[in-house]
Amino acid sequence: MTQAARLERIDTDLWLVEGPVVSFYGFAYPTRSVIVRLPDGALWIWSPIPLDDALAEEVVRLGPVAHLVSPNKLHHLGLDDWHVAFPEARLWGPPATLRKRGDLPFAEPLGDTPPAAWQGIVEQVWVRGSPLLDEVEFFHRPSQTALVADLCQTFEATFLEQHWAPWQRVIARLWGITAGRGRAPLEIRLTTVRRRTARAAIRRLIDYAPQRVIMAHGSWQRRDGQAFLQRAFSWLGV
Repeated sequence: MTQAARLERIDTDLWLVEGPVVSFYGFAYPTRSVIVRLPDGALWIWSPIPLDDALAEEVVRLGPVAHLVSPNKLHHLGLDDWHVAFPEARLWGPPATLRKRGDLPFAEPLGDTPPAAWQGIVEQVWVRGSPLLDEVEFFHRPSQTALVADLCQTFEATFLEQHWAPWQRVIARLWGITAGRGRAPLEIRLTTVRRRTARAAIRRLIDYAPQRVIMAHGSWQRRDGQAFLQRAFSWLGV
């Protein structure tokens, strides 16, 4: 029997794949990775989920895996599988990821300026402000798609009812991480003391006028992405 394809094509040279539900301090989180095919045919993998043989076979049919990208220090666990399967691919992440995973051979740390390998195709914005978490957001120009990892979360009611206890669902509503709101977790908002720095970075992302916003956790936005980000980051005063 042929196994169902896991890659979902979103646009030309843009795919996503849903990962497993994982536990983070006792809270269940869905996971997701995005694949971009660059003009030279090389694949750029954002927030790699755990890799299995079937997924690897699907991916290599798209092209050679060249870049494995961790957007923040929490999105590193999938890198091990992909690095073993594709040892020639370069590993990328912000400084915090490089410090956390000194066992992996990363390229230079990511900041606000895209490396030459994807410059002009994938833009990036380094969001700093909270000592708990900094994150690099990305914008795929050809498809007008923004990629946001943990600074924007939107959990559907059906997911929360299935995976979160009643008291946890109360927290989700209070934190504003339910569908349609999409805020950053409360601890990130409360500890974002460098608000001017964070606000300037998010405004850069919003100014790209994304049509879509794909997040690592929860339902993603297929349209009106710019307006969605303005609402999601209203706590920053953008």
